[in-house]
Amino acid sequence: MEKTSYSITLEKLIKDIKLEIMHLPKDAKEILITTNELNRPGLQLGGFYGGFDEDRLQLFGLSEFAFMESLPPERLKATIEEFFTHSMPAVLITNNKEVPECMFQAAKEKGVALLRTKLSTSELISSLISILNVELAPRITRHGVLVEVYGEGILLMGESGVGKSETAIELIKRGHRIIADDAVEIRRVSDRTLVGTSPDNIRHFMELRGVGIINARRIFGMGAVKVSEKLDIVVQLETWNQSKVYDRMGIESEYINILGLDIPSVTIPVKPGRNLAVIIEVAAMNNRQKKLGYNAAQELLENLGMISQSGNTLAE
Repeated sequence: MEKTSYSITLEKLIKDIKLEIMHLPKDAKEILITTNELNRPGLQLGGFYGGFDEDRLQLFGLSEFAFMESLPPERLKATIEEFFTHSMPAVLITNNKEVPECMFQAAKEKGVALLRTKLSTSELISSLISILNVELAPRITRHGVLVEVYGEGILLMGESGVGKSETAIELIKRGHRIIADDAVEIRRVSDRTLVGTSPDNIRHFMELRGVGIINARRIFGMGAVKVSEKLDIVVQLETWNQSKVYDRMGIESEYINILGLDIPSVTIPVKPGRNLAVIIEVAAMNNRQKKLGYNAAQELLENLGMISQSGNTLAE
């Protein structure tokens, strides 16, 4: 399967990080960043271009400027001209350093964006990585509802009509927040973290059968909604099946794989009389306890002498 690639416009970086525009060869909306990797071109200024990735943003900090200031004017001019012959998306100058005239001219002649910030190099790198990791992250869309309950991001999944949106409304009334209804866009922002959000065009809208479309932000207020949330647990809602045996102990954790990461999962059967909102609140708190190293089912079985403290089942 062909890998899908994503991009972010230079315009968004300029706006989010408040970069000063020194030179733009064209509209910043048309300049695309396609990798979250950054480069400090110390080796390139020294004349070595082996393995040089032209797709990366190029950062000039104090070290790069100290090296350039050590060069004779003619050598500096030739070095900068050679560097700008490579079609990088943009060159970013940190610490509000004064741009050498030869760099400004090379950017204009070669059509390379030149930007500046008062941030230190480490501060700029931190800001860029946090933005690029999210914007360029691998992603999928799942049918479900994403809510935040006691700080835990919970993805409610299940067949259409099982009661996901209704449960989310009850959770909102109980003081929790909704991130997405119907379509949840999930991004893998690191090797340990998934973050869920809603597509922009349907954000904070919800569908309730018998009522219709509502805007949760307008009805319940800003405190009832959130733009994004990490994904901590998946709750599978399904119609109660009398022939199915549901887990009553929870001694063994179940997981669902999303974008290569295993996310804790529980299945909650739905039938009249069950307060799903309260059950999901308990599931959220229980999941947090498990992350902190406590498992109530294991403690109970230890108290009953059915398993050892190491978790091994005792022989009869």
